[in-house]
Amino acid sequence: MHLLDHLDTWTAAIETRSTAGRGSSNKLNLYGIKKLRELILELAVRGQLVAQDPQDEPASVLLKKIAAEKARLIKDGKLKKQAPLPPITDDEKPFELPEGWEWVRFGDVTVNRDGERKPVSSSDRQNMQGEYDYYGASGVIDQVNGYLFDKPLLLIGEDGANLINRSTPIAFIATGKYWVNNHAHVIDGVSLDFLRYLELFINAISLESYITGTAQPKMNQAKMNSIPIAIPPETEQHRIVAKVNELMSLCDALESEQASNINAHQVLVENLLSALANAADQGNFQQTWARIAAHFDTLFTTEHSIDQLKQTILQLAVMGKLVAQNPQDEPASVLLKKIVTEKARLVKAGKIKKQEPLPPINDDEKPFELPEGWEWTRLVGVLALVTDGDHQAPPKSDSGIPFLVIGNLNSGKVLLDGCRFVPINYYKKLDWGRQPQKYDLLYTVTGSYGIPITVDVDDAFCVQRHVAILKATESTPINYLFYLLRAEYAFDYATSIATGIAQKTVPLTGLRKMPIAVPPLEEQHRIVAKVDELMTLCDQIKVRIRTAQTTQLHLADALAEQAIVGTNPV
Repeated sequence: MHLLDHLDTWTAAIETRSTAGRGSSNKLNLYGIKKLRELILELAVRGQLVAQDPQDEPASVLLKKIAAEKARLIKDGKLKKQAPLPPITDDEKPFELPEGWEWVRFGDVTVNRDGERKPVSSSDRQNMQGEYDYYGASGVIDQVNGYLFDKPLLLIGEDGANLINRSTPIAFIATGKYWVNNHAHVIDGVSLDFLRYLELFINAISLESYITGTAQPKMNQAKMNSIPIAIPPETEQHRIVAKVNELMSLCDALESEQASNINAHQVLVENLLSALANAADQGNFQQTWARIAAHFDTLFTTEHSIDQLKQTILQLAVMGKLVAQNPQDEPASVLLKKIVTEKARLVKAGKIKKQEPLPPINDDEKPFELPEGWEWTRLVGVLALVTDGDHQAPPKSDSGIPFLVIGNLNSGKVLLDGCRFVPINYYKKLDWGRQPQKYDLLYTVTGSYGIPITVDVDDAFCVQRHVAILKATESTPINYLFYLLRAEYAFDYATSIATGIAQKTVPLTGLRKMPIAVPPLEEQHRIVAKVDELMTLCDQIKVRIRTAQTTQLHLADALAEQAIVGTNPV
């Protein structure tokens, strides 16, 4: 198989990065191109990337040259004589080498200059800012007014999580005049070309067996020196490095083109859906929807595009544009009067206090026009009470009543597994408003704020103060309200009133005043049924997209495995 025969497969293998919290990530991992980069390096160090030439001087000649150079440095007092490293056993050799190649330990063919490094704290660097690069484990982290090295050298990360996760190259060439701290090994060699080959070799292999520590991974000098290196003939090294550079440039171009295509696709979907939600009249709406429907299979091909479609469905629902209005429906004002009557009964029963009337909603607060029969009201106008969990730290218990924190609710469900507990007596002393019941709503107000959760369990539980409790009356439209609080306009309102910098908090005083678009009760039922139907359809499409993505990832993996055993040189 020729390495570049399946570029369409490499570019089509795209992985969606998963994230926690409200909404979905629009970040995509170009998995296939990443896999292609890894494959290029692996083929290079196995001798499968370029053709061998029997006229090349074997690697043994280069190794003699390196040994002679190191002996000269020792004689001149520029290098200390090192203890001999053990021979490389067959078990340490991960693959067979082509004719003319040699296995050798890293320390036998390099000169370590770690002793010349000098770390400088970030506070001290503030007083020595300048023009010279200051290197750490993963590259340049600052510029300073002095330098320690003035020739190209190979730097290899000594510690840090990057040794394991490989989010950036472990090995890289530093050029010009520069400073290196004690988090990167400094390596010299017989030539810059040789260092470039070592760079790609270190970046190609797994280093996990040479790393100590988990909380703070580290590859010390002794471990690094013991790494077996596959050395090609010197002229083949030049061909390998040149071919790797050529193919990596191709990967850069593919990556840039793919990223541009993905971004253009996202912008197109966003613009079309925005035009749909903001259509000035029914004719404009139908025209925009016709354009979307005609290209549905082309537009909605990623999980992010489906998430955008879901948000548009919710926005259309709460604007009265998702289902048809029926002039025979009882207007929303009737429902709101029922809720007022039910709240009065709760006040009389001592479950809630009489609430001060909230100011009317002015035109500036209304994000859109409502259809006939709908009403604007404040959030608290459709609820018995908007409160939150106890502000005092609750007593702990090994059993009793579940006590939920935001981490138990981030999924959008009430999850009682793995939660903390409070004593039963503590729970019984809580106000009625702080005892969530089935068909109430919860709403996260701190950190991952803006997540509504329908209470769908019969179990007694209580929540921390970072969770708002939206207590329902008998007539509170819980199902419709749940979807409304998931809509973009509700989240935007919560964001506009959130306070804090490091961790945003939605204050209850502002949450109670959120403008709510209330449809007639019968229309609410139609809206909820239609949203349920469309959300199910969206989820089914997402499953198909995810399945197709997984197939592409597996195909890329299979091609990579096949290439290792059967590639002809590119």
